[in-house]
Amino acid sequence: MLLDAVPFQDTIGLAAQLIRRAMPAMVLIPLGAAMLSPILAARSPRAARFFGGGALLLNFFLSLLVSNLVWWQGPIHYHFGGWAPPIGIEYSVDAVGAMMAPLVAFFALLSFASASRLEKEWTPSHGGAFQALYLLLSAGLMGIVVTGDLFNLYVFLEISSLSTYALVAAGEDRAKVAAFRYLIIGSVAATFWVFGLGYLYALTGTLNMADMAERLPAVIGSRAAVAGLAFIVAGLAIKMALFPLHGWQPDAYTYAPPGAMPFISAIMAKVSAYALFRVLYDVFLKAGPAGEALELLGWVAALSILAGSVLALGQRDIRRMLAYSSVAQIGYVLLGFSIGNAFAVTGALLHMVNHAVMKSCCFAALGAFRAKTGRADVDGVAGLAKEMPWTAAAFTIAALGIIGIPPLCGFFSKYYLIRGAVQASAWPFVAVFGVSSVLGTVYFFRIIESLYLRSADQGAKREIAPLSVIAPALLLAGLVLALGVFSQDVVGNFVPIIVGAGGPS
Repeated sequence: MLLDAVPFQDTIGLAAQLIRRAMPAMVLIPLGAAMLSPILAARSPRAARFFGGGALLLNFFLSLLVSNLVWWQGPIHYHFGGWAPPIGIEYSVDAVGAMMAPLVAFFALLSFASASRLEKEWTPSHGGAFQALYLLLSAGLMGIVVTGDLFNLYVFLEISSLSTYALVAAGEDRAKVAAFRYLIIGSVAATFWVFGLGYLYALTGTLNMADMAERLPAVIGSRAAVAGLAFIVAGLAIKMALFPLHGWQPDAYTYAPPGAMPFISAIMAKVSAYALFRVLYDVFLKAGPAGEALELLGWVAALSILAGSVLALGQRDIRRMLAYSSVAQIGYVLLGFSIGNAFAVTGALLHMVNHAVMKSCCFAALGAFRAKTGRADVDGVAGLAKEMPWTAAAFTIAALGIIGIPPLCGFFSKYYLIRGAVQASAWPFVAVFGVSSVLGTVYFFRIIESLYLRSADQGAKREIAPLSVIAPALLLAGLVLALGVFSQDVVGNFVPIIVGAGGPS
C-alpha cells in the first residue's frame, strides 16, 4: 500500500510544479491572443471570436488551478529566469491573489461571450481592434493580481488603463471626450505612482514588495517614505474613483461600448483596491505609517460613500446612476480596510467579490435592455418586465443585493462591515452604512418601479435581445443569490485563510 502511494505523491508534486511554472501564462495567454486577434479578425471575425473566447477560457481554467494550489500549499512564487528577488522579477500569488485571479478571469470570459453580439454593427477591423483591446485589458488586470514587484504593478496598471481608454473611446456620442478626460486623469494617477515609487526605491534600493517590507522599518521615519506612500495612495484612489477623484468614471461608464461595460464595471476598481490592499498591508503596515494612512482613508471612504449615493439620486441615465453607485460601493471596500479588524476586512474582501457580481449583473441586464429598446434611461425601461421578465428579474436581484436585502450576497458583506465598525466603536461609520443603504433603496427602486409598474412607450424601438446577451445577466443573478445563500461557507472556509487570527496578512 505504501509503495502504491509513492507514485501518487510524486504525481501530485509534479502537477504542483507544473502549475507553478505555468503562472506567467496567466498574463501571456491573453497578451498573445491580443496580438493575434486583429490578424484573425481580418480573415474571419467568427474565428477570431472563438479564438479570443478560447484563450479566456484557458486562462480561467489556469487561474483556478493556481488558486487551488495556493489554498492547498500556501503562497506560490515564480522567479523569472531563475533570478531570485530583489534582483529578479517575481510573480507571487497569496490567498488574496488566489481570490482575485479567478474573479478577473471569470468576468473577462463572461463579458466577452456577449460583447460580440452587442457590437454586431462593427466592421471586422473594428471588431478585431475591440477584441485585442479587451484581451489586453484582461492581461493587464491579471498582471496586477499576480505580480510581486511594485514597478511591474505600475506597468500592468498602465496596460490595463491604456486599453480601457481606447475601449471607452470606441463607444457612442461623447465617448471620445470621456476617454480623453479619463486619459488625462489617469495619467495624473500614473505620475503619482511613479513619484511614490521613486521615493521608495531611493530609500530601500528594491522594488520587490516582500523585500521592501523588510527594508522599510529602517527608514520609515523619513519624510520621503511618507511622501512615497502618499503619492501611491493618491494614484490608486484616482484609479478606484474615490470621491472627489471620481470625475472620470460617470462619463466613462455612460459612453463606453456596452460589450465592455460589465467587465470594466466589475473589475477595474476592484483590482485597484486589491493593489492598495497589497501596498498598505503587505508593504507598509508593519513598518509604521500605514495605520495613519488607513485612518485618513477611512474618512475619505465615508465621504465617498455618502457623496456617491447622493449623486446617484439625481441621475435619470441608469449608466450614470450605476457609476455614482460604484463610487459609493468602492468606499465600502476601502472603509473595511481602514477599520482593519477581522470582521471589517472580511466584509471588505467579500464586498469586492459581491459587488463585482452585482454591478456586472446590472450592466449585463442593462445591455440587454438597450439591445431591445436602444435606451438606457429610467423612462426607457418602462414596462420591460412584461416583455423581458427574466432580464428584469436579474436586474432586480442585483439591485436588491446592492441595497443589502437578505439573503442576497450584498447583505452579508454589509453585515460584516457594520459588525466590524461596531466592534471598533466607529459609530459614525455605522451611520454612514445605514444612510447609504437608504439612499440606495431610493434610486434603485425608482428603476424597479419603472420596470414593473409603468407602461411601455408603444412607439419606442422594440427588438429581440439575443440569448448571448441575456444569459450572462441570468447567470450573474444566480451567483448573487448563491453567494448569499452560501455566504457562511465562503467565510468559514476561505476568508480565515486570508484574514488570519491576528488580522490581515
